[in-house]
Amino acid sequence: MATRKAAGQAKAPTRTTGTPARPRRARDSLSRDIIVAAADRVVEREGLDRLTFQAIGEELGAHPTSIYRHFRDKDELLLALIDTLRARSYSGGMVATDDWMADLRTQAHLIHDHYMRYPEFALQMALRRPTDFSSMEFSIGALRRGGYDQEQAALYARALGQLIRSASSIQAALTAMPADVQDADELTWQMDYRRLDPAEFPNIAWAGDSLPGVRDPRAWESALDLLLESIERHAPGA
Repeated sequence: MATRKAAGQAKAPTRTTGTPARPRRARDSLSRDIIVAAADRVVEREGLDRLTFQAIGEELGAHPTSIYRHFRDKDELLLALIDTLRARSYSGGMVATDDWMADLRTQAHLIHDHYMRYPEFALQMALRRPTDFSSMEFSIGALRRGGYDQEQAALYARALGQLIRSASSIQAALTAMPADVQDADELTWQMDYRRLDPAEFPNIAWAGDSLPGVRDPRAWESALDLLLESIERHAPGA
């Protein structure tokens, strides 16, 4: 999918009065899938904050009220859209192999990449959806092959999912901001760290320029390594 417009960036111009209106669709030509696909296009082009039934109706050449025949409200539509995006990101990616640790790493990258691909949905993606069932099944299966018992496999699968999604959502939220805001925030952090009093913050001063930026991808990879190394070290078969 093409790079999506980050929330807060300049929006596409709205249709002017002089632009010819699209022909109206036939009354029964809409479906949930067609509406979700149109919502996806609106968000990609204009941003999540511009997603309304009115905008979807214009995209489809349909009256906005016709969408209510398929979705109770915008929240229900958003959840259906998130399901579609997750299925697109994870499709065919979670395939069990004979290396259970590699499987957990692959899954973590799929989840992280999904958040980074759709950063504007970071908050909404915290909600559990049916598409999460296959992800949990995959995690428990990998931990089970690693020798963990029922209670440990279930607990660690939940902990892994929460930690990976938490770290990914924070990073995604940063990238959802306009590029100039991201750059300014990064510069502010760098300058503020350098201005700290070494007597009060001796360890930060000691780290100096080695301190990575808030958007440095090594932070995510290092966090994932620490998580997976701990799980592997505590595995019953280790």
